[in-house]
Amino acid sequence: MFGGVARWNEICWLTSRSEVDAELASGAISRLRRGTYALGDVAEVRARAQAVGGTVSHLSAALAHGWKVKLPPERPTITLPRNRSLPAGRDLEVHWQDLDLLQVYRGVTRPVETVIGCARAYDFDVALSVADSALRDRAVTRQQLLAAAKASPRTGRAKALQVVQAADAGAANPFESCARAIASEVLGLCVRPQVWIPGVGRVDLADLRLGIVVECESFEFHSDAKSLEKDVRRYTSCARKGLVVVRFTWKEVMFDPEYCRRVLQDVVDLRLQQAVRRTS
Repeated sequence: MFGGVARWNEICWLTSRSEVDAELASGAISRLRRGTYALGDVAEVRARAQAVGGTVSHLSAALAHGWKVKLPPERPTITLPRNRSLPAGRDLEVHWQDLDLLQVYRGVTRPVETVIGCARAYDFDVALSVADSALRDRAVTRQQLLAAAKASPRTGRAKALQVVQAADAGAANPFESCARAIASEVLGLCVRPQVWIPGVGRVDLADLRLGIVVECESFEFHSDAKSLEKDVRRYTSCARKGLVVVRFTWKEVMFDPEYCRRVLQDVVDLRLQQAVRRTS
């Protein structure tokens, strides 16, 4: 739900300081910096990478940088030199690349290399979540990412450029990044994140040309009467402006993207048909 990384103000209503301290002691989570926590033991991942002559990279590096990801990796992700084979019995996700000293710092790929590595290796939604998080955290600039993508190895370069060109610091979290990735596959739809609409407020995604709003609904923000009342007023305001609001749950976006894509395509097709009728 939190993308593998959370700040204290995001989790304080779910847990207590003593419970967080217990999780830190067990290695279930790591403190990246004051008030910011990541799933897993970051120091252990670094040690496991160093034990095989590798570097923490890709999604594990993203978490080490404090960035939210679509889903935490099932296994630590590392990069080995091309001439190095992985010893048997190591439960690791391994990538091979010859990294230079400028691409690594303290056993972890630097921010730009981490974003480009993910963009070349993973599906678009996974990579976009990382790139959005890096930009949102101001760990990289779009110019740096574009330059690195253009200079990256030919294999995966097109994927890297696609991710960088679509990345947006305005995305609030990986939930919205993944929803935007789905929307990018819908013909005729062009959404922007965190759009301010007068009389409504800020919405997660919107294509104001078609009058379509996409909301990413999480239970933690809609679990009490006050939140419900706020949502009802918000959606009524959208209706008064003639906007169509499409609402998706976290589970739908993360695990049933095809359903979400079909829904959005149907809505876009209907809006375009309505526009044709008005002009005919």
